[in-house]
Amino acid sequence: MSSVESIIPHRPPFLFLDEIVEESADRLLARRVIRADEDYFRGHYPGNPIMPGVLIAESVFQAGAVLLVRRLAGGEGGASPEVPVLAKISDARFRSPVRPGQTLDIEVRLKEILGRFFLLRGSVTSAGRKVLTVDFAVTLAEVPPLEEENAG
Repeated sequence: MSSVESIIPHRPPFLFLDEIVEESADRLLARRVIRADEDYFRGHYPGNPIMPGVLIAESVFQAGAVLLVRRLAGGEGGASPEVPVLAKISDARFRSPVRPGQTLDIEVRLKEILGRFFLLRGSVTSAGRKVLTVDFAVTLAEVPPLEEENAG
């Protein structure tokens, strides 16, 4: 299990972080190498593969989840009765396309905490070029038991 998988519940094929590069209490830098065999390239767009913008944004949101889980656990990962969930997206700006073979540097910074809401700013770059900037808010939600756990 990768260190990212030990922190957040996301799993392939919907895990868009390969590694955590740097982190502090208010900032996290993660990385993702975009592979040519990613399933979404089969349909977006055949012969001219471009990573869907929503998945680039998802990588930022996952990095934000890692930052908050680690922060709330005092730098540790691990299971919690609550998980970070996206509450708001604002001012998303997509600046350049992402193609197979590119490496994404995904940075999130905690801007402010308002009660149970965490306001963050995210950015994605590739080879020094801006790909995406976005502001977003995350809150914590309880994880309900799985149906099979309830059937007893």
